[in-house]
Amino acid sequence: MKIGIEAEYWVIDASGALCDGRALTIHDNVEPEFVAPLIEVHTPPLEDVDELRRSFGTTLRTVLDAAAADGKRLVPLGTPLASAASPPVTDRGQLLERIYGAGLAPATQCAGTHVHFDLDDATKQLTLLTALDPALALVSSSPWYAGRPRGHSSRAHAYRSLCGEAFVPLRDLWSYPSDLSEWERRIEASYDRFRTLAAERGVSEDELVTHFQPDDAIVAPVRLRRCPPTVEWRAPDTALPTETLRLVGDVARLVRRAADEPVEIGDPRVEPGRIVVPPFDELERLSQAAIEHGLGSSAVREYLERMGIDTRAYRPIATEIACDTSVTRADARRIRIAYAERFERDIEAITARSAIEGASEQRALVDGGRNTDTSSRKLP
Repeated sequence: MKIGIEAEYWVIDASGALCDGRALTIHDNVEPEFVAPLIEVHTPPLEDVDELRRSFGTTLRTVLDAAAADGKRLVPLGTPLASAASPPVTDRGQLLERIYGAGLAPATQCAGTHVHFDLDDATKQLTLLTALDPALALVSSSPWYAGRPRGHSSRAHAYRSLCGEAFVPLRDLWSYPSDLSEWERRIEASYDRFRTLAAERGVSEDELVTHFQPDDAIVAPVRLRRCPPTVEWRAPDTALPTETLRLVGDVARLVRRAADEPVEIGDPRVEPGRIVVPPFDELERLSQAAIEHGLGSSAVREYLERMGIDTRAYRPIATEIACDTSVTRADARRIRIAYAERFERDIEAITARSAIEGASEQRALVDGGRNTDTSSRKLP
């Protein structure tokens, strides 16, 4: 099973202010996002987390070098912290703004991580990844949205609670599917509502289908993609890359197990031969606790541990900077600079580890070749 990562990061200048990052999209694996201060860095589909780490680290190193040359830095925070007026700059984003109006604004001020898993048994994958929604608590990276404290993951709160009502069918966590056909019917129904709303806003059918198909118009925490055929998990905030990779490894292990084992609904646990996820109403309560309290919720910690994830291995940024008071623009700039520095150190650690592993692999190849050569020269 191949896995791909898409991670969004804010771009700042030397003062910590958000700035236009579109000039940094200099690599095949880097793209502009809806708003100018946000870029997306992604990996190709790869088979294991070590490959992902090397690919991710190499691309991020290239982007950081380009940013430094231009007096800019990258920041792994789920929101800009303080309020930020950043209108959409892409054709797709501008079209969404026409359709949703002011109701889209909270979604444009969020930076997340999307993980793609090769499509196998779609029903089991959709069910499991939906059930892992509370794992967003492991990498929550901003307690503030528009300067106000909004829980442990202000990004998830803003995206799921503050966007306009018309956005709800496309953004919410969907209940477990009974089968693939049911999920596809939900996609079609949501897309039909989206098309109707677009038509009411004066968007032509040709214009709409140029930018949106049924599967990519859905922006829910879990979605089914047909091209390429993947199940996409969109719940986590952006975070330090090492934390993102740790989470991807933990989740991928469960998704791989689900390829061969049943995924059942009941008393949640992972045990030999099966994975059991909670009833959906219980899951919704856990997800809300994860958004509001993160790993500060004992119920969330216990649930994730029962799903086989070691919560002690994670240090969410939101836990480090959590505060019950509002944040000023000056404080937001200072915090962005601090985490830009953390981000750079994190990339240095990733690339250094990859270099050591590469050297070890090269030595193993050389030693293996020597052993082969020596054995071929042995006399009978």
